Amino acid sequence: MMRPTAPLWPVYLCAEPVDFRKGMGSLAVLVEAQLQLNPFAEALFVFINRSSTALKVLYWERNGFCLWQKRLEQDRFVWPKADEAGVVSLTVQQLNWLLDGYDISRLKPHPSLEFSSVL
Repeated sequence: MMRPTAPLWPVYLCAEPVDFRKGMGSLAVLVEAQLQLNPFAEALFVFINRSSTALKVLYWERNGFCLWQKRLEQDRFVWPKADEAGVVSLTVQQLNWLLDGYDISRLKPHPSLEFSSVL
């Protein structure tokens, strides 16, 4: 399982949903233009889709961008409120709680799901 583990890296959430057809390059431009942050910094940049059922994590790793995505089969991510600049700052631990389905303002998770087939 791939999960963010670098405890010292800051995590920035884009407050507004983005078009999930965007790839690494378009999201990196969004980090610069909308969030006014450096996409090459040692940081994780997190984006959510309009229905709050999927998120993407963008980060720079030494010689290229990496893009990680999670889609929920049920429920929705509870997106924290942003500051005036449209950015939410989290720790890696808080991001992992968000990925686990927690409403990080209440620390209440989604129920665990068990499936035996994708069909």
